[in-house]
Amino acid sequence: MSQATNSRRRAYVKFAFAALLALSFCVAHPSATAYAKKRKLAKYGSIKILSTPGGLPIEIDGKPEGVTSVDYRSFDRDPGVHTVVITLPNGQRWTREIDLEAGRIKCVAINFRSSPVVKSPCPYPVSLAVDAEYNEGDIITFTADTAYNGSAQLNYTWSVSPNNAKILSNVENKITVDSTGLGGQRVTATLVVDDGSGDAACRQTAQASTSVRPPEHHENPSRQFDVCCSCSFDDQKARLDNLAVELQNDPSTTTYVIAYGGRASRIGEADLLGARARDYLVTQRGIDQSRIVVLNGGFREEDCVELFIVPRGATQPLPTPTVQPGDVRPASSTGRPGRRRRGRG
Repeated sequence: MSQATNSRRRAYVKFAFAALLALSFCVAHPSATAYAKKRKLAKYGSIKILSTPGGLPIEIDGKPEGVTSVDYRSFDRDPGVHTVVITLPNGQRWTREIDLEAGRIKCVAINFRSSPVVKSPCPYPVSLAVDAEYNEGDIITFTADTAYNGSAQLNYTWSVSPNNAKILSNVENKITVDSTGLGGQRVTATLVVDDGSGDAACRQTAQASTSVRPPEHHENPSRQFDVCCSCSFDDQKARLDNLAVELQNDPSTTTYVIAYGGRASRIGEADLLGARARDYLVTQRGIDQSRIVVLNGGFREEDCVELFIVPRGATQPLPTPTVQPGDVRPASSTGRPGRRRRGRG
């Protein structure tokens, strides 16, 4: 073997020994130097403790030993099993049994990292908004506002009362309800929201109510379209033509023809005037006879024909005579006043 090879071998042995010392330093007895000199075995071992963060309470074998630091603290103990308890920042107790040998060091290093606190999104507020009042026939809108911070998809379950209230549309946080037939009642919507987790705190309920005003009942009177007194038949036909146009424009209406005899008119003049107007509307203007009502209105100072337009559901017009039957002096067939007859039109 060459001299160079021997030199390299001696250098390797020295390096290995240095590495062994560095590796064993944590487990060597604190009095290793004295041990080497005196060649005596140590009678105790050491437990070294550090923590990040520091300041954690320490107990060894049930006795308080102060608190940890970020540098090792050393505790000398007789050989045997020793129980080390360290109280963590979250209140939990970290416990280990350490079997300590004489002349040895056992190291304890604790690096505490608290787990991030996951805040539950439940419970969460749910509110419903709706106008205070609607007219019957309006569309009622209920809208939900949910302040949910979780990642789950929320489920919306709606119900309404009374039972005859009809939901027209349902889109998650909004519904519309038909108020037809609900006049004078309150409509209440109930919403249940949950995130599907099954946690009772994640199931929220909200309610809202509104009132439905009943329709107002307005008097729906008939409308006087025209009146013609002492008119020629040609003049009456022009007025009846205009009436026919109105009736044709709105097939839901009817017409009332109220005819009056004059104080000195012929006997039966009112009936003749009414029948003539009706016949003209039917035969010349094509108006259905069922839409024409002819009334004998009694007497006025002169012959008159009143024409009324009556919408569907309107109150029918009533005759308004101005001359009492006892005051009528009907004319004879020659046009001269005749004997007074009571109670005839």
